[in-house]
Amino acid sequence: MFRKLNIIFLILFFISFNSYSQVLNENDSIDNRIKADSIKINDGPYVFIKKDVLIEKSIIDGEVITKELPIDAYKTEFHPEEAIFEDVDNIVVLSDIHGQFDLAIEILKNNKVIDSNLNWTLGSGHLVIVGDIFDRGPKVTETLWFVYHLEQQALKSGGKVHFTLGNHEYMILRKDLRYLNSKYRVTSYLLKTNYTDLFNNQTVLGRWLRSKPTVLKINKDTYVHGGLSKAFLDLGYNIDSVNKLMRESIDVPKDQLKETPFYINYYGSSGPIWYRGYFNDNLPESEIKEILKEINSKHIIVGHCSNEEVVQLYNEKIFGVDSSIKNGVYGEVLLINGKKYIRGTMEGKEESFKKETVSSD
Repeated sequence: MFRKLNIIFLILFFISFNSYSQVLNENDSIDNRIKADSIKINDGPYVFIKKDVLIEKSIIDGEVITKELPIDAYKTEFHPEEAIFEDVDNIVVLSDIHGQFDLAIEILKNNKVIDSNLNWTLGSGHLVIVGDIFDRGPKVTETLWFVYHLEQQALKSGGKVHFTLGNHEYMILRKDLRYLNSKYRVTSYLLKTNYTDLFNNQTVLGRWLRSKPTVLKINKDTYVHGGLSKAFLDLGYNIDSVNKLMRESIDVPKDQLKETPFYINYYGSSGPIWYRGYFNDNLPESEIKEILKEINSKHIIVGHCSNEEVVQLYNEKIFGVDSSIKNGVYGEVLLINGKKYIRGTMEGKEESFKKETVSSD
């Protein structure tokens, strides 16, 4: 009997000790995991703007490399970008890259936007990225710098790269890290900096992002990450005003924004970066026509709602270009050549649109 009690006691002790150790491990797991992962991390550069110098920080194999650079080593002043363009014949559109740099590069190469060295080959054409480079995937920084440098190449060829801000850009800029890839928590740990501060107004990428529009118009097409709802347009619509207000809102504290109708109107579910109504609400075509008339456009091109390919809705009045690149497996572009709108597959083939079978995510 005594032996049985000893065995029971040992079993209970083992269970209790194991549970206690698990609690300790859970409490300590975040720091330990970050330290363990840090040796595998390569990230950056992040460029901080000081009074007379730039401080460039990169992470190579888990080690932080800091350089002091002359103030003119990077461009540090960015003016708000124009949002209206005319007479553009050749346009390529994609969205929702979400840190899947390698897949985005493959798609752009195969659709003749860049060459094997990642150099611009679209000539006088325009590339439009309809938001959401940030979050989820592991190569956000690489994608941002790629777009940053591709912009400069495109301009030299008479072309243009546009990057409209999506809900995930605004989330990061406004300190919402819910969808942040774990890699960037390690980056933040190693740089001893809040991730959001890597993109504040005293960094090169932060200032660059703040120059971007939320709504863009090229020819008779309007580009916006979520969409333009009837409720939003009823507030009074002017593309330059929308872009200005959204830029100005970035650095305003959330509680201060929430004291005004602006927050729900612009950041709510009917606002331009979160709206999903084209996909979810089965809108009457008369409402789509009314929206297009209000914004003087023939089409609206959006991201935000994920599908297996680029899709068309409402008899090709709405195009959805979120082709689930975020999953890292497949993605497409929308090719616009004059009045012709077609899908460009990952392999670079041109395909017609299928019927309107869509889903949202």
